[in-house]
Amino acid sequence: MDILFPLVGYLVGAIPFGLFIGKMVGTDVRKEGSCNIGATNVNRVLGKKLGSLTLICDCSKGLLPMWLAWYFLPDTANRELIIALTGVLAVVGHMFPVYLRFRGGKGVATGLGVFLFLSPWVIAISLAVFIASVKITGFVSVGSLAASALVPLWLYLLGASKIAIAAATFIALLIWAKHHENINRLLHGQEKPWKKTSK
Repeated sequence: MDILFPLVGYLVGAIPFGLFIGKMVGTDVRKEGSCNIGATNVNRVLGKKLGSLTLICDCSKGLLPMWLAWYFLPDTANRELIIALTGVLAVVGHMFPVYLRFRGGKGVATGLGVFLFLSPWVIAISLAVFIASVKITGFVSVGSLAASALVPLWLYLLGASKIAIAAATFIALLIWAKHHENINRLLHGQEKPWKKTSK
């Protein structure tokens, strides 16, 4: 029973909603833009409506499995740990989906769903950090990196449990690792801005 929910978390997290949504309108997002299946690339390639839909779907992949684990698991000593593992594996599933030969997205939206379950207040703070970072720099990647890196700190300051902080820290590290190409482009001034600049 304990392993069931983390497994479900992985399998749900691995569902490539961005790819499916793109296919519905005749576009393979793996071949357009940044070639990523996440909401940012869907937004860039297919527009705000489909990008927002992808964001909601990917966010739900992190939130819903954790909620189901919270609802169905009995109140045992391992309950919080299993719920946290369910969220972590949902993010892992998005990043390394078995359905796509383990080539997935960067985990930001799915991580958002996990963080939302852990603390809605943290999401409010992190959203402000994200918006400010993107507005100042013009790069979504900077906003994603800054917001995810600070989530464990906000959880700590708000008195979250050690398990929640550990789960958030691990997810933040995964997100940073998945953004290694973005980080390299940022360091070399080659990252694509959120909005197209006019020549």
